Amino acid sequence: MSRIGKKSIKLPKGVSAEQQDCKIIIKGPKGNLVVEMIEGFILQKEEDNLSLAIKDENQRKKLNAFHGLYGSLLQNAVVGVSEGFSKTLNLEGVGYRANLAGNVLNLAMGYSHPVQFTAPQDIKLEVPNQTTIIVSGIDKQEVGQVAANIREIRKPEPYKGKGIKYKDETVRRKAGKTGKK
Repeated sequence: MSRIGKKSIKLPKGVSAEQQDCKIIIKGPKGNLVVEMIEGFILQKEEDNLSLAIKDENQRKKLNAFHGLYGSLLQNAVVGVSEGFSKTLNLEGVGYRANLAGNVLNLAMGYSHPVQFTAPQDIKLEVPNQTTIIVSGIDKQEVGQVAANIREIRKPEPYKGKGIKYKDETVRRKAGKTGKK
């Protein structure tokens, strides 16, 4: 039995959920998200709580593996349409800077050319200062993937720590070469 799958999900005010075949549509003040599932689960609503149940007891062994997964995906969708998700990236290095023009992020990362990154339609990018990028949106997976794609442009290197890193990330540093004797 999945403990996460059995947990009930509290619906905040203004958020609704409905099931259509194998899709659960979550609607909220920030937008709509669709959670697609395999066949065999049923959405149970009790006042302002949601829970996932397995329809057929004969399929329990097969569906137990997905019970916690879909419970987490539903929880993420509810939080996304009510509050949203965000990731903060910091630029470390001399001359490394970012600026935003529309939905195109222009990065000066020490290459011979400026790097341009176009944000997907559902993702909002903010640049409060030249060395900070905030990626936000309602889909947790998409926000994380876009942040990872931006970080991939110049990963933090272990000797000087230069590059794009997450706000709470610590870069393990290496000592480097020792010099001549």
